[in-house]
Amino acid sequence: MTDTDLGAALPLPVASADFQDRLARRRSAPAQSLTGPGPSREEIERILLLGARTPDHGKLFPWRFVVMGPQSRADLAEKLLPLADGQPGPDKARKVLSKLTAPPLTILVICSPVDSQKVPVWEQHLSAGAVCMNLEHAANALGYSASWITDWYSYNAAAMALYGVQPGEQVAGFIHIGTLAEAPLERPRPNLAERTQYLP
Repeated sequence: MTDTDLGAALPLPVASADFQDRLARRRSAPAQSLTGPGPSREEIERILLLGARTPDHGKLFPWRFVVMGPQSRADLAEKLLPLADGQPGPDKARKVLSKLTAPPLTILVICSPVDSQKVPVWEQHLSAGAVCMNLEHAANALGYSASWITDWYSYNAAAMALYGVQPGEQVAGFIHIGTLAEAPLERPRPNLAERTQYLP
């Protein structure tokens, strides 16, 4: 799945007001509010193609995707219910399972580090996080809204076993994709002057 031949020259970036505007207005969607229509199979493959174009020191591809439709997520939520009872806040743990079942599509991103003397595992985790963000951007570019979520079942060993997370792997995120009936509201953003240092 590639748009470009290996070794082909790629065009240099050009200024794009539309791209800047999209980034300036990027906003995660409430997962429970995502409904249909969702992406078609062709659009899903496009989202994955764009998402995989991410920084990846060493070209290790230390991540993998699990594309989950409504049935697989409904089955997963049912299996997670008994595990929710063992969480510190069981009522809340059960409630957040609606984030799994509401959207029409979910792409689970699993960080799958590769043994490397050159590339630390931390950098491989960062690459998996970059994939998650790229998937959100790709979904937005196709006209869909998206939500990057983890929640308790991303860290619970018994839960992770239900969707095939292997020893040494971690959940980078559940990327929920669909359509919003209403535009999301803006949220607080950081004061960049407090978080930026300029050096001569």
